[in-house]
Amino acid sequence: MGTVVEVHNLSMKYHSLNGEVMALEDINLTVDEGEFVSIVGPSGCGKSTLLSLFAGLLFPSEGRVIVGGRQVTGPSSQVGYMLQKDHLFEWRTILENVVLGLEITKTLNSESRNYVSRLLETYGLADFKNKYPNQLSGGMRQRAALIRTLATNPQILLLDEAFSALDYQTRLVVEEDIYSIIKKENKTAVLVTHDIAESISMADRVVVLTKRPGTVKSIYNITLSCEKRTPMNSREAPEFRHYFNRIWRDLELHV
Repeated sequence: MGTVVEVHNLSMKYHSLNGEVMALEDINLTVDEGEFVSIVGPSGCGKSTLLSLFAGLLFPSEGRVIVGGRQVTGPSSQVGYMLQKDHLFEWRTILENVVLGLEITKTLNSESRNYVSRLLETYGLADFKNKYPNQLSGGMRQRAALIRTLATNPQILLLDEAFSALDYQTRLVVEEDIYSIIKKENKTAVLVTHDIAESISMADRVVVLTKRPGTVKSIYNITLSCEKRTPMNSREAPEFRHYFNRIWRDLELHV
């Protein structure tokens, strides 16, 4: 198992009317192939900024990010980014939405169409491919958004508060769906979330950032005695409360 993401001495400064603002400082981190990593931290600590640096949407003030053995110098098809809202285009069918990235990258061909068809079939959206987003539930829309992200076959998925726009019950169901899809497709994933329970239930490791400027406070290797690891089963494991309390104390010191 290789390393997909390497972060070396990463710092990020923003320029504002009041001068420079240090958002992130001296971040060092790795993400291994097939690993699911969650990042939690106080509001404004730079979690989403870190994902933007992974994706090549921003450039660090210091340090470097390496994805797939190459330094990140801009957006790449190796990285798939899933945001809070699904951002499906209401005037395009579900099929037209999920192939959008392939159209943009000019890689829509018979092979990629077959891959998309398999994803839609496997994850319960084949019967809805000619429907429009407003005809789907919130959970199905989010599933379609993930399939759109997977369609370009990225090496790593970045999930930025990907479930926070959903009501609590739907959120739990969608967590199960998305986790299952990511594991079945053997994808590497990094999730940014404010929800401690969500971070523990889905991740192999949880990275806790300090308040701004964000730096790594602690990293927890999540080991749960579940017969079958799913987000819902994880919440029932006896070790879950232990991790929750430790991460909560870490965050409490940095509010």
